[in-house]
Amino acid sequence: MDDKKTINIGVIFAGGVGNRMSTSDTPKQFLEVDGKPIIIYTLEPFENNAEIDAIVVSCIKDKIDYLKSLLVKFNIRKVKGIVEGGKTGQLSIYNGLKEAEKIADGNKSIVLIHDGVRPLITSELLSESIKNVKQYGSSITSNSAKETVIVVDDENNMVDIPDRAKVRIAKAPQCFYLDEIMNAHNRALKENKISFVDSCSLMKYYGGKPFMAEGPYDNIKITTQDDFYTIKAIIEEKTRK
Repeated sequence: MDDKKTINIGVIFAGGVGNRMSTSDTPKQFLEVDGKPIIIYTLEPFENNAEIDAIVVSCIKDKIDYLKSLLVKFNIRKVKGIVEGGKTGQLSIYNGLKEAEKIADGNKSIVLIHDGVRPLITSELLSESIKNVKQYGSSITSNSAKETVIVVDDENNMVDIPDRAKVRIAKAPQCFYLDEIMNAHNRALKENKISFVDSCSLMKYYGGKPFMAEGPYDNIKITTQDDFYTIKAIIEEKTRK
């Protein structure tokens, strides 16, 4: 690889088992819409974006061979590494980042960290994220809050109502220079902190100033049945059009 070129690597974590779906033994990233698994819908914008050089997937151990067969079936060629997921989302991302380091091979690199069950991203969003990292040092896809956000205590009593104009909903991709996010991960592991909810929280904890970039509202993550059926309807409508 050219030493002068920034290597852009998608790091997809698909290591979850979908406990909150409660309707299927199939992990949610492998549920199908129109005969295509969700993970493939997620990978396709990375595959089709000319700025993305490689993809790493952090996957459930017993689904790695199945994922490999899907990559062949759906002609996904940019996946250069598949690693086993960790026991937390943070550790799954870390495993993926370690593989990304091997691919980068010492070159300056941008990593685009993304949920395997957030399939409605676009190639344009990925390009904008890369541009933001080069300009601001990071890029956290987010949305402005549409409704009132209320902070409560342990007994569900209202504590505060933040100014909605200053509230953002963090989504993905969450993008950084590889060396900077790895430094934060390594510090967390040394301190035995393995449960950060996402990469921007981890970076903020260790002194980073993540740049919040406005993204599309339909960039939904599948957590519950409702999410899956919403995404299914959107995909089917886009396919119909």
